[in-house]
Amino acid sequence: MQNPFYIEVGVFQKSHIGERICGDVFLSKKVKEENRTIVVLSDGMGHGVKANLLATLTATMALNFTVEHKDVHKIAEIIMNTLPVCSERKISYSTFTIIDIEDNGQTTIINYDNPECLVIREQDVFKPKWHTITLEAGIYGEKEIMACTFQAQKEDRLIMLTDGITQSGLGKGTYLLGYGWDNTRDLIVQKIKEKEDISASKLASIIVGKAHANDNYQSKDDISSVVVYLREPRKLLLCSGPPFDKDKDDYLAKKVHQFSGKKILSGGTTVDIIAKKLNIRVEDTLEFNDPDLPPISYMQGIDLVTEGILTLSKVTNILENYNERTELSNGPADQIIKLLLESDEIVLCIGTAINVAHQDPNLPVELEIRRSVAKKLTALLEEKFLKEVTLQFI
Repeated sequence: MQNPFYIEVGVFQKSHIGERICGDVFLSKKVKEENRTIVVLSDGMGHGVKANLLATLTATMALNFTVEHKDVHKIAEIIMNTLPVCSERKISYSTFTIIDIEDNGQTTIINYDNPECLVIREQDVFKPKWHTITLEAGIYGEKEIMACTFQAQKEDRLIMLTDGITQSGLGKGTYLLGYGWDNTRDLIVQKIKEKEDISASKLASIIVGKAHANDNYQSKDDISSVVVYLREPRKLLLCSGPPFDKDKDDYLAKKVHQFSGKKILSGGTTVDIIAKKLNIRVEDTLEFNDPDLPPISYMQGIDLVTEGILTLSKVTNILENYNERTELSNGPADQIIKLLLESDEIVLCIGTAINVAHQDPNLPVELEIRRSVAKKLTALLEEKFLKEVTLQFI
């Protein structure tokens, strides 16, 4: 059973001034066999390396125990009793928020000492029924954890925050008592009303940007926001390589013709098959936007037409090292990446006919065969970018 919506996750963070390492840690995982998405945000005490280590340990345990369906009491107890004690403060402390969304839309949120997780529905705040879980007094005393379970709907947004946002501006200027949860809520609602389909990443960056501005761009704490956006999926089909059996050419052409979403053709032989079967003219160009790759072509009804294995190998290499600072140009590989990252449900239709040119031992080692590149690309899109990928060999 597929989700009735796509779950887009966006995160944005700023480190404490003078620190290169953020003391807030974000982790996420799609449990494919159960069709669950789990997102965790943890804030370690203080800032820098120590805070990052505490938050990483907390977030990792929270994620793994949630995947295993452990009871919230057990998750909290293990985390509290496992964290090392800070040599300076003689205590060990790290907050966490966990969001667990199942395939039927049932959503559970568990929050310990982070600002309350916001749920936005129909451009207004939706208030799930929170309940308090009290842990028995242990080495850190009695602890209270907030939890709720509710049925998520399409277009819902769930926003996780660390206190670097709600406490921004504290002690001076407009927000003497800090920016606060209410102001953060009002900002989020306003931005969604201004742009109904604002992406998760963009909204997260706006929230963090406002907090950073409140601190006069000299952040007094680590600042993090995670936005989970449940929406209609954006679909993409990428076809590369001719089918192993020539009789499957008609199947490939039909798949391209009937696909509802954006379409990429990668490879000269693939392009020739589609052009012939669907009677579409190919317009070649001399747009050399990448010195390493042949230029793109144009076909009516196809969003992007590129060369094959060279281009897909470069796509994989860029995605492997991709981060929020990566700048994409207008080359063929960069254009494919832009379309991939804008999409949610991606179908990779990979032909397995052998291209004799790629068996030349004198060609560079990095020219992997198409099958290997496709598997690597699939893994990156699923694990690093949380895309829903269907890989089909024909």
